Amino acid sequence: MRCVNFDREFERFLSQWMKEHAKEYRSVDEMEDAMPDVYETFLDTPANWLGGAKPGEYFSQFDKPLQLVNWMEDYFKQRIPVPDMLLNRITELGMDAEEALLHLLSKERATQEMKMAAVTLLREIGSAGAMADYVAWQCRRTEGEDELADNALESLSALGEQAVDAMRGALRDASPDGQEAMLTLLSHYPGDENVFQTALRLFEQRPDRAAILADCLGKLGDERALPALIQRAGSELTPYLDYIELRSAIEALGGDAPERDFDAQDPAYEAMRNMQ
Repeated sequence: MRCVNFDREFERFLSQWMKEHAKEYRSVDEMEDAMPDVYETFLDTPANWLGGAKPGEYFSQFDKPLQLVNWMEDYFKQRIPVPDMLLNRITELGMDAEEALLHLLSKERATQEMKMAAVTLLREIGSAGAMADYVAWQCRRTEGEDELADNALESLSALGEQAVDAMRGALRDASPDGQEAMLTLLSHYPGDENVFQTALRLFEQRPDRAAILADCLGKLGDERALPALIQRAGSELTPYLDYIELRSAIEALGGDAPERDFDAQDPAYEAMRNMQ
């Protein structure tokens, strides 16, 4: 399929528009404020480079999901920015586009960018078809940035209770980073003993992640976490920002957090004090 660079065409449109309308604005800021309206004008203006079609309506004439998803893939392969209008059209097709998106996601040669786009579109159409993949990506998490796993975690969050059993079943064998990621979602569904024990164990084993794991324990609502939370909150090794989260979790569980005195040696405490 022909991959038109819509971004480049808008730059040309904008350049011409500025020549014609620059005198209408008193400052650069005023001109920048007008950009959304200019872009809407671009989308609604018939373009010779599209055979007279309006950029905003161009993809609406296509209704075959596989064709559109393959078209999106071609954009990525040719390193041309994928038009929002193409992505919007795929989303408009709803669950009819699920199979084509899942097929793209399963391709061995699909790039990170392609998979990111597929995950986002699957979430927007409300698909749970890749849920097993999303959970597997969490299980394989390692320390460091993982944009694809983060995007998949957002999809698992959007799926709500549909994803709870799958995450609970995978929790035991997941990596520590994967367990932590899934606990941020599973903590919204208290009552599972394995989830609680995993959260408590990670809290005790990962003092550098005290804040986020304390938040999970607070949401799980199990008072058995109080001794570990109170002990960590009282430690002189616990920095101010972690203490704030620990105190919040302790109070959520009906406990009393130990009082702490912080000084200028804690940069976060000093910064917060200076803001008051």
